[in-house]
Amino acid sequence: MINVTIRTIPHYEQRYDTIGDWQYNKGDGSLAIYVSDLNNWRYELLIGIHELVEALLCSHAGIKQEIVDTFDFNYKGDGEPGDDYKCPYSGPHCIATGVERILAAIMGISWTRYEETLDNLPKWKGKNDDPTSTAR
Repeated sequence: MINVTIRTIPHYEQRYDTIGDWQYNKGDGSLAIYVSDLNNWRYELLIGIHELVEALLCSHAGIKQEIVDTFDFNYKGDGEPGDDYKCPYSGPHCIATGVERILAAIMGISWTRYEETLDNLPKWKGKNDDPTSTAR
């Protein structure tokens, strides 16, 4: 069984301009998920579950974290990298979004209000100049 940790962190501590991020620990294979602080545990839960589903489906499909990270760090388009038709993990991302939307509906969360909250996060600046740094 895999060890999974989901942590809420300040938005500026993300490795790159994202609200949710997942990383496998090369040593023990554990999965760490980092969710930007949204000041709403339900919203943070939705992001965390999205990242969990995406990471596990990527692993199941043989899509390595390095492939996901490379695409995400270099993404220049609008919106979510996973929604781009060129995204190598678009399948797992879209399924994760579906699960996220189902949970939001069950929890009575307005998807529009939820997306507005995500869109209104302060502009990500990061802790350092190198967005590929794994320092937290």
